[in-house]
Amino acid sequence: MDIIIRNTSGQPIYDQIYSQIKDLIVSGQLKEGEPLPSIRALSKDLRISVITTKRAYDELEKEGFIYTVAAKGCFVAEKNVEFIREENLKRIEDLMQEIGRLAATCGLKSHDLIEMFRLLGLDEEE
Repeated sequence: MDIIIRNTSGQPIYDQIYSQIKDLIVSGQLKEGEPLPSIRALSKDLRISVITTKRAYDELEKEGFIYTVAAKGCFVAEKNVEFIREENLKRIEDLMQEIGRLAATCGLKSHDLIEMFRLLGLDEEE
C-alpha cells in the first residue's frame, strides 16, 4: 500500500492518510477482509507519529471503512454498495463543479461541454 504524504499540502497528515486509504477501498484496490498495515508499521514507514496514524485509522473505522480485531489488527470492512455509490456520486459532483468553473473561465457553455463529452466517447448514445 503506497501512501504519499505531502508536507507542502495544506491538508493535515492524518487526513491525507485517511483519504488515500479510503480511495483505495472505494476503488476496490483494497479488498474486503484485507489486513491494513499495523499503526506502528505504517507510522514507521511514513516517518510520522503513531498518534497521527491512529487518528486516520480511527476516522476510517468511524466511517465504516475498516474494523479492528483485538490483537489481530485492522481490516477492510465489507463494502456497502449504496454507500460507495453515494461517495462516487459526490466525487463526480465535485469534479463537475470544478469543470464548470474552468469552463466559465474559457467562455464555454454547457452545450460545449456536452460536445466535448461526446467527442471523447464518454456518452452512451452512440
